[in-house]
Amino acid sequence: MNLAEGFLKDSIKRFRNYKDLGEKTLAQLSETELHYLPTTESNSIAMIIQHLHGNMLSRWTNFLTEDGEKSWRQRDAEFETKQHTRSAIDALWNDGWNCLLQTLESLQPEDLLKKITIRTESINVYDAILRQLAHYSYHVGQIVYLGKMMRNEEWSSLSIPKGHSQQYHESVKKG
Repeated sequence: MNLAEGFLKDSIKRFRNYKDLGEKTLAQLSETELHYLPTTESNSIAMIIQHLHGNMLSRWTNFLTEDGEKSWRQRDAEFETKQHTRSAIDALWNDGWNCLLQTLESLQPEDLLKKITIRTESINVYDAILRQLAHYSYHVGQIVYLGKMMRNEEWSSLSIPKGHSQQYHESVKKG
């Protein structure tokens, strides 16, 4: 495997990891909790998912041939409170991630050095992938944080629970 193939493979793996973290958080939350606003200037998890959906469809639709900021995107509306049902929120989540993953899986190593455009800015494909990986991990982190805050003692850890690092390391050593 060469560097370009490895980059694409590992990028897909990292995106899937963040998708999984988000889904494990969403599974712990009620429909009401998805709409919780900690402050008037905050975003609910539902709003963050609306934004991710809009961004993912805009960036990854016709990725190599059109500007990543589509004229049909309504970014400001992504941050408006809408009382979506749980199934509608799940559909937005899955639709966005499917668009992203299908596009990434269709890319070839030679595509990585091609130039694409985002908001009229020319950017290499590999840099656009890194840019979106950072953007989506930022928002998934917000989703996890909000979920953890709301569930508090009822939260099921997504990694090594607090106070269990030593136990984890011991279990890894044992194989």
